Amino acid sequence: MRLTARLVFQSLLLLSLMWPGTDGVVQAGINVWTSNGPYGGKVAALAIDPSNPNIIYAGTSNFNEGVAGGAGVFKSVNGGANWSAINSGLTSTDVHALAIDPSSTNTIYAGTYSGGVFKSTDGGANWSAVNTGQDFVIAALAIDPLNPNTIYTASARAGIYKSTNGGANWTAVNAGLPRDTFGVFDWFQVVSIDPSNTNTIYAGSDTGLFKSTNAGGSWSSISTRPFMAAVAIDPLDTNTIYAGTDGVGVLKSTNGGGSWSAANTGLTSLDVRALAADPSNTDTIYAGTSVGVFKSTNGGGSWSAINSGLTSTDVHALAVDPSSTNIVYVGTNPGGIFKSTNGGANWTAVNTGLIGSDVRALAIDRSNLGTVYAGTSSGVFKSTDSGGSWGAVYTGLTNSFISALAIDPANTNTVYAGTRGGGVFKSTNGGANWGAVNSGIGAVNNGIAAQALTIDPSNTNTIYAGTGGGVFKSTNGGASWSAA
Repeated sequence: MRLTARLVFQSLLLLSLMWPGTDGVVQAGINVWTSNGPYGGKVAALAIDPSNPNIIYAGTSNFNEGVAGGAGVFKSVNGGANWSAINSGLTSTDVHALAIDPSSTNTIYAGTYSGGVFKSTDGGANWSAVNTGQDFVIAALAIDPLNPNTIYTASARAGIYKSTNGGANWTAVNAGLPRDTFGVFDWFQVVSIDPSNTNTIYAGSDTGLFKSTNAGGSWSSISTRPFMAAVAIDPLDTNTIYAGTDGVGVLKSTNGGGSWSAANTGLTSLDVRALAADPSNTDTIYAGTSVGVFKSTNGGGSWSAINSGLTSTDVHALAVDPSSTNIVYVGTNPGGIFKSTNGGANWTAVNTGLIGSDVRALAIDRSNLGTVYAGTSSGVFKSTDSGGSWGAVYTGLTNSFISALAIDPANTNTVYAGTRGGGVFKSTNGGANWGAVNSGIGAVNNGIAAQALTIDPSNTNTIYAGTGGGVFKSTNGGASWSAA
């Protein structure tokens, strides 16, 4: 009898989400499903069509704790107002790099983390793999602007690859690049081509920055600063280069990498994932970091945070509209894409139709059935209108791969999130802030299995968590745990 009542109650909860509300936001019913978000997710790559800047492509990624995911490539034809998934033929949807052929902008390349390079010749409507001779783990792409059939990729643990026939065939070009003690190459994260002399290429890895002056024929080290994540070349003076690092901030060279100086004044994060120069005024540079976007108007001499309206500040991609350089886009995790029309002074989320997160856990507030939490591989999202709209709630979540959610039935502002590799997190204010509650679980057992968090309804301080090391139990609201 008790089980039957529970099943009926759960069915009613599900129907309350699916049935059209009085506001008409959710248009679903019996035997009918419609996509309900959450909009956003991790956007790792952005590319603007140079012939029509209203056309933008976004690559999504959920690579986290060694697991590839992502929702593929999305396209907007109206400056980010709406997005549509364009994944026909894209068998790997964890997209970390995008590049548009400047001479034929319907030709696009996508670099993925588990399927290599894909190519579309019809504006993303259809894709095909172009991987002959290529490694499958792609972190970056660059197209030679003077000869667009020449393409370079940066590959994790396999160095740099080059194609001279539009991706039909690839060859490793790694002479001079270092190998580790196991004989494999560094984790290369960036490759960038000098627009004035396309024989000059820069490649960044976890051990430094390398330069080739013979189109990849050979390489030499020009900086041993670690974890190079981004490179921006001044298009008007290509001897001026900016390099973004994970841990050292921004480095600047004015002599083609011959020497470097730190350019970090005003940066409050030295974890720089993306760089973009204003093509009309190259003293203006944008830096995407783990705490938001920074802007310099004096060639990196000083930086100011520009985060007004940016509700997700973990930035992974930047793009400046070449025809109207006050328009800037940023790709974040987990908040998706934000757009500024005034050079970063204010930002607005532009995610309608962009679903870049795979949902792995759901929890409904029993006291307010319109409040729903969605756990994704890029964080937690919350809706207070039965899924009509969503907002990312991730402050304090140091691990964003959510595998389980549980709401305290006695106090529904208390929410628990189980993560892959980060243990359990707790919020006492409806997801606004989170803190890790892992005492006793241990680092070995801190991967919470899918949907493996549950709260004792008769004593909500008692919680059970399923981990790779068995079941753990807390009797004090997650303050401490013991094996059970």
